[in-house]
Amino acid sequence: MVQTQLFVAALVMRDAEVLLVRQAKGHSLAGQWTVPWGKVEPGESPMAAAIREVQEEAGVEAAVEGLLGVQELPEPQDGGVALVYLCKHLDGDLVPQDRETDAACYYTLSALDTLMETVEPWSHWLVRRVFADELTVTRADQSNPLQAHGAFL
Repeated sequence: MVQTQLFVAALVMRDAEVLLVRQAKGHSLAGQWTVPWGKVEPGESPMAAAIREVQEEAGVEAAVEGLLGVQELPEPQDGGVALVYLCKHLDGDLVPQDRETDAACYYTLSALDTLMETVEPWSHWLVRRVFADELTVTRADQSNPLQAHGAFL
């Protein structure tokens, strides 16, 4: 039986630019640009994990604005589920803080179109859909009686 694991992905916007990070040598996606993503650590909330991954992989502070969706993952994370968050840039300079990524950059759609390096296919698809305004963002509802910070209903 496959063990379910929880992952997060963070699509971070700064005005009309999206944040991508390049996966470092030794990573299964080495040399490819992706949205920041990673595994939720034991005891960590998914939103906190998304913000942590952005900080570690790009060196910037971000805030979650809403939930874009849920993605079941294929091999090698078979059995994994990712919560995909829309985030906004708050502060910081683009300096990766861990060994998983070796570069971070904000891209406009036109800059993405001229990028000569590989963008991981799912990240490319997701970014294009956001730029085209083809996704619905589910935002937190302050009237929710549970008042949970991460309730997107």
